[in-house]
Amino acid sequence: MDHRTAFPTRIEITEVGMRDGLQMEATFVPTETKARLIKRLVDAGVRQIEATSFVSPRAVPALRDAAELIASIERRADVTISVLAPNRKGIERAVAADVDEVVVFLSASESHNRKNLNRSIADSLNDMREAADVVRGTGVHLKGAIAVAFGCPFEGDISLDTIASIATRFADLGFSSVTLGDTTGMATPTNVRAAVTRLQQALPDMPINLHFHNTRGLGLVNVMEGLSLGITSYESSLGGIGGCPFAPGATGNVCTEDTVNLMNELGIDTGIDLARLCEVARDLEGVLAHPLSGQVMRAGPRLRSYALEEQAAAVG
Repeated sequence: MDHRTAFPTRIEITEVGMRDGLQMEATFVPTETKARLIKRLVDAGVRQIEATSFVSPRAVPALRDAAELIASIERRADVTISVLAPNRKGIERAVAADVDEVVVFLSASESHNRKNLNRSIADSLNDMREAADVVRGTGVHLKGAIAVAFGCPFEGDISLDTIASIATRFADLGFSSVTLGDTTGMATPTNVRAAVTRLQQALPDMPINLHFHNTRGLGLVNVMEGLSLGITSYESSLGGIGGCPFAPGATGNVCTEDTVNLMNELGIDTGIDLARLCEVARDLEGVLAHPLSGQVMRAGPRLRSYALEEQAAAVG
C-alpha cells in the first residue's frame, strides 16, 4: 500500500532557529546578522518565522535584542513574524513591537513548568487569560504552545488528559492554534499518534502544530507520523540548532533543510527553495563558528550530481 496517498499535498514550516536555536548559543549573534539571516530565509521562501523571544535578558541573554531585531526586519505582508513571550510584560512588549503573532507557552508537567517559568500549571493557565486580554483587539494572533507534551525528563510520560485540558483552555480563550512541543526529544510515533488523535477528537476545529527535537534520532520519523495524521504545520530549525536550557539532555530541533528535503521527496509542497535554504544554513554555520547537525546542507539533495572526472578512482 502506498501510504503517501494519505499525506497532505502542502505543509507549512515555521522556522524557529532564530529563537529556539540561538537561545542555546554561548556567543551573542549581532542584531544586524540575525536580520540578514531572516531576510535570506524569506528570500528562500520561508513565510513563517519565529524571530525571537521577549523574555528576561538575564534568563536568555542571546535574545536580549528582541525589540531591536523586530524593528530591523524588513516586513512583508506575506510573511508572519512571530515571537515567544512567557508573561504579560513580554506580551505587552511584543505587541508594542508590532509583531504578527505571539506564542505563549506552558509545560505539560508541573516540574518542567516550574523550571521553565517558575510557575505552577494552574498559575500559567491563569496567565493565558491575561495574554488573551492583552492581545484582544490588536490584530496580533495568539498561538498556544505546550512544552514537554510527549514526555518530561523529570516526570516521564504525560497524561493525554493534561494535554487535552490545556489545549481546551487555549481554544476557549480564542487562540489561533496549539503547538505540541517535543522539548527533550521524547516523542515517538506511538505517543505522537496518541496525543494528536486525542486533540483531533476533543478539538476538531483547533489547528495543531508539531514541534519535534531530534535528541534520539526520531525527529523526521515523528514528522512522518504527523503527516499520516493529516497535520500540515511543523516547526523546525535552520541547521538543526537549538534545545531547551531548562531541560537536561535536550539537543537540537528537527532540521529545516532536512525536513524540506523529505517533503520534496514525498511530493509535498512547502514553497521553500531547498538549494537557497542550504545556503542560509551554511551562512549560519559560519556565523556560529561551529559545525551544525543538518545533513542535507552538506550532502545536498538525493540527485545531486558530480563530475565523474573530479572523483578519485580506486588504485590497484
